[in-house]
Formats: sequence, C-alpha cells, structure tokens
Amino acid sequence: MSSSPYNSHQGSSTSPIMDPSNEDVILVGGEEEDDEMHEDVDIEILAENKETNEAKPFQKKSRTLKSKVWSDMDREPQTDGSIKVTCKHCKEVWKMNASGTTTTYTRHLKNCLQKKLVDEGNKRMQQQVLSFTTETPSDGMTSITNFRYDHAKVRELASHMVLAYEYPFAMLDHEIFNKFMKAVSPYYIKISRQTVKKDCISTYELEKKKLMSLLKGVSKISITTDLWKSNQKIQYMVVTGHFIDFNWVLQKRVLNFCNVPPPHTGVIIADALNKCFNEWGIENKIYSITVDNASYNDVCVRRLKDDFLLRKQLNVGGKYFHVRCCAHILNLLVQDGLSQIGEVIDIVREGIKYLNYSESRLIEFSKIKKQLRLSPRKLILDCPTRWNGTYLMLASAVEFKDVFGRYADIDLGFHYVPSEYDWMRVEEVCQFLGIFHEITNMISGSEYPTANIFLPELYRIKELLNEKSVNPSSHIRAMAASMASKFDKYWGESNILLSLGAILDPRYKMVLIDYAFPIIYGSEAAPIYIAEIKEVLNDLYNEYVSSFTPCSAEDVQLPKRRKAEISHACSSTSMVVEEIGKNVLTGKAKFEMHVSSQEEMPPEESELDIYLSEKRCSGATSANLDVLSWWRQERWRFRVLSKLAADILAIPVTTVASESTFSAGGRVIDDRRASMSVDTVQMLLCANNWVRNLHGLSKSHLKESSIVDDFKAYEEVILPD
Repeated sequence: MSSSPYNSHQGSSTSPIMDPSNEDVILVGGEEEDDEMHEDVDIEILAENKETNEAKPFQKKSRTLKSKVWSDMDREPQTDGSIKVTCKHCKEVWKMNASGTTTTYTRHLKNCLQKKLVDEGNKRMQQQVLSFTTETPSDGMTSITNFRYDHAKVRELASHMVLAYEYPFAMLDHEIFNKFMKAVSPYYIKISRQTVKKDCISTYELEKKKLMSLLKGVSKISITTDLWKSNQKIQYMVVTGHFIDFNWVLQKRVLNFCNVPPPHTGVIIADALNKCFNEWGIENKIYSITVDNASYNDVCVRRLKDDFLLRKQLNVGGKYFHVRCCAHILNLLVQDGLSQIGEVIDIVREGIKYLNYSESRLIEFSKIKKQLRLSPRKLILDCPTRWNGTYLMLASAVEFKDVFGRYADIDLGFHYVPSEYDWMRVEEVCQFLGIFHEITNMISGSEYPTANIFLPELYRIKELLNEKSVNPSSHIRAMAASMASKFDKYWGESNILLSLGAILDPRYKMVLIDYAFPIIYGSEAAPIYIAEIKEVLNDLYNEYVSSFTPCSAEDVQLPKRRKAEISHACSSTSMVVEEIGKNVLTGKAKFEMHVSSQEEMPPEESELDIYLSEKRCSGATSANLDVLSWWRQERWRFRVLSKLAADILAIPVTTVASESTFSAGGRVIDDRRASMSVDTVQMLLCANNWVRNLHGLSKSHLKESSIVDDFKAYEEVILPD
C-alpha cells in the first residue's frame, strides 16, 4: 500500500525535495531492472569532447549518460580507441565493452566497501532544510529552525485564514488553490470543506477558552449591544465587551452574536443579555451598557440596572451605567434639522437618480460641466437614513447648480432643478452642518471612541445652535430650533459620563468643565451642574479607594513625605526597643514620640486633589495625546485614580463596535450562504473578531470593514471624462 507524501518523509531529517541524488533518477523494481539497463555508447563519439560537438552542429552528438552509476565512475578514453572505467572509491579498473552495459558497475557499487563508508558519512553530514521565521513584523528578529512539514499546523492556520478574511469553507476545495499549495510544498494534503469547518469550530472553542481566561483577570467590562436583521429574516443581537488588559491596552471582543426571537421587548433583551453575562462569567463585572435610543433599550437597561443595584455592583448608584450612543443622537439631531428643507432634498436626490439611470445622460451632463470648466468629477447619491450622506449629496450638488439648469434645457424630461432661492438655502444648510459632519467623521473614524473626546465638540454644537437661533434666514432659525429641542431632550441634563471622561483627560481637567457648562446649560444653571459633577467624581474616587487600595484608606490619603517621616520614627523607636529590650523606652525615644504627636499635621491631600491641582497638559505635543498611555505612565503616582481613569476611558460612547460586526455579518451571510444555522453564524463572526485580534489585524480590519462606509452611506456617481 502506498503511503502519502506526508508519511513518506516523517522519519527523514532531510526533505526529499532537497536531495540532489533524486535528480533525473527513475527506479522501477529491483536488481533485475538494473540488469536490463544498457548504455548504447559509441566509443568514437565518447572520445570527442564538448567543444568539438559545438563546432560541428550537423554531426551526430554524443548521447547523454542517464545511468546513476556514472556519478561514481570515471571514464578515460585510451589511445587504442577503448575506454577505461575506474571506480572513484576503490580505484578498481574495467575496460568498457562495446555494448555499453552497466550491470557490472552496478553490482560492484552495491558491494563496494569504500562507497558504503562515504555514503554513511554523507548521511550524517547532510544538512536539514532550514525554515526562517520572523517573530513579529516590527521587531525584526528572525529565528532559524529545522523545517518539518506539520499538516496539523497547516490546518490550524487554514482555519484562521477562513475566519479572519471571511472566506467560504469551499475555498480550500478550489483546484487552483490546491495547485498553488502543492507548488509551495509537495507535502501539502488537500483539506476538504467539511474538515475546514470542523477546524473552524475547534478554533472558535479554543479561542473562547482563552478569552474566558483573560476576562477572569479583568475587574470591569463595558458592554455595547444592538439588534440587526440579516437577509435570512433572522434577528441577531451582538454583544461586545470593552476592557483594559494587563498591558493597559484598550481591548474590544465580540462575546455573542446570537439569535433573539421576537417579540423584541426590553424584558426579553435583558434576559438574553443576562444569559450572555452568566455564560462568560462576567455578571459581577459589568460597568456600563451603551445602546442606541430605541424605547425597548430604555426598558432593558433599566431592568438590568435594578438587578445590579440590588446586588450592589454599580458605582455611585449606576449614574453612568446607561450610555446613549452619541452618534445615534447626532443623527437624530440633524435629521430633525434637515426635515425643514425636505422638499429641496427630494428634488436634488431625484435629479441625481434620473442622471444615474442612463450613461448617455451622464455623458451630456459631463459635457456641460466641461463647457463651464468645473473641476468636480462626481455627484453623491445619499441613503435617506444617513444624514451625513445627505449632507455630502447637497454639498456636491451645489457645485453643479449651473449644470442642472442647462441640462434641463436639452432634456425635457429633467424636471429636477431647484430654484435660485432653494440653492441659496442649500448652501446655507451645508455651511451650518459642516461642524456636524466633522464630528461624525471623528466618532466613526476612531477605532475606540471614548468619553473624553466628545464633550469638547458637544459644547460647540450647543454654541452653534444658539448662534443660528437668531439667524436672519427663517429656514435656518427653524432648523436650529428643531435641533435645539432634540439636543435638550438628550443632553439637556448633565451628562455624567462625558464630563468624567473630559476631567480625566489631562489636557482638559476641570478647565473644560468650567468653560463648557455655561455654554451648554446657561450661566445660571452651570454652577449647579458643575457642583454635581464634582460630587459624583469625589464619591466615585472614594469608592475606588475603599475597593482597590491594598492597605487602609487613611494610609493612601497621607502624603508620601509624611508617611516616610512616620515610618522613620517608628523604625527608630523599634531599634531602641531592640537595643534596650523588654519594651523599655528611653527618655529620648519617649520625647520624640511626644513631639511627633504634638506637631501640627499637614492637611491631607488625595490623589484626585493632586491631579486636579496640577497644570493640565497643553501645547502642540498634547494635540494627539494618547490619554490611556499617559495614565499608564502615571499609574505609580496615582495608584487608585489611574484605575478609575482606565475604567471610565474604556466605556465607549457609541455603538460603532456593533456597526462593525453587522457589516461583517452582511458579508458572511450572503445570498449563497443564507441557509447557515444561527450557531454557525455566531461561530464565524465571533471567531473572526478573536482571530484578527490574535494576529494583530484589528486596526486593518477597521479600515477594511464598512464602519466608515456605514456612516457615510452614499453612492458616488462618477461623471465620464
């Protein structure tokens, strides 16, 4: 029975593909075949050298020697026309006969003692195939190891490839892929789609155990969750955990991508989340939950909050447990404003649809653009549910406003030309919404949008709405009034999380709060909200002191200099006691103790007081400050406050993580794979996130995924040249 290529080389220290003795050798059968091997050698032809053959191209050329015996035999032409054959090892000599048979030489080599000794030495000296591997892409360190084909490792990495890049299981059945792998390594064994599916499940289970082990060492986990309906008409719920790891790196892991059958009430969603928390063993570590503004989410979070409060698991009474998605609020805010010019938006949108329907229309439209010497080359067609796509559509259309009118003159079916007054309204609206577009890009373009980045933009939104509320244009005033109403609904009360995040940013501290709150809440109400934030911050810090300090809370409050003095005094006293013995104090030691007790104690200063009293980080170097890295460097000075800052900064203020997973879900559950089970879908999407993090592909995944595209949600209409 023939063995596979993998089994055939297991015991060999040298890969067969690297063995030079295998070149141009075909052995069939045993010694009997050797007896039939002949070399029809023309004696006169052998006597001619290579140069003679090349100089006489029309003469008969010498035949190529094919037998393997000639690698161990020397041939020397003699003056009488004969050829002498000599063994290279033992120097035994034969006269080559006219028939050219090699049986005599073959038999001799099998029994030649000198050849056996040489072969044995070569076998010991033979070098193994070397494998060069780089440990990490950045460190530049390369290790050299002996190569040995490991089919189990190939299967493992094949499952990682399928999971990370969302390939179908059948990809490994593709004929060209298998030819490619055979060209890379002749030992490669084809992996069937059934096998790779089993391997993906094994990878999912292995990585899940690793993640569960990692989460055991995490003290606080923040959650983002959302619902999504696939093309299977099945409703999925994604649950994503955000936490700080041991290296002070902010991590994001998809915990569940599970089916939640209807009805989707707040109680049912809360039960599904509780089931997820219990499965992962994190039911006592939940710090916050970020959701959009759907009504069922309010019920869900309220139910979870009540349960956690009963178990006394929330800090400061859970005042920042429920986090509303800032991107979703911003979208609702601007949609309300855009409704004031809805009729103009509809005209522009339908006009672009009309042009995009026919290539000939776009060509004519482009000709007019060239006549007017306009530089833009594309129009934007928006998705009505994404306001920033609508903003870009209007901004691009304004640049072609003269083209719209001229095209209507040559195409009588084009009835989508706004009036001059409408174009003026569109220009003013685009100028108004520019700041909102920048904020949306900032949030959606960040891999981990945290609480410290949003308050500086929040006050700017309120300031802009206040300015536009007295604008001379009635439609701008109407937009500002509508948007201000929505702003006050969601941000009219002090948003504790955004404020805490800004204070714990060393670039802002309380300076930003003192500056922004009068703009957001008015000069009369601002002091009340500022006092509330200070109270919450102090209460939260005190809770962390009692929870995380290894020694007593009072000891943490003492300044380092004072603790050193007390420690020195105590150590001096103990030395005196040791010298005198039997707990007898000298007069000097007793006097020192009396003086220490009578000296006025300096006022106690906490880590929070020290942090807030120090100057904030300012200047050009702080523009792109990594706040989490700053706290990591300062963790030895602020042992308790740094833990508080890490937990607050790990709270996401948007559900961008959910958008990312849903984008991947749309690619995985395509029309050809719509029959996949919900368990398989969860395995593929959870393991996709885990494997990409395992191989350090999370950042590239953000660029490749449709997070930003989901927030853009528009189609580019390219005009022909």
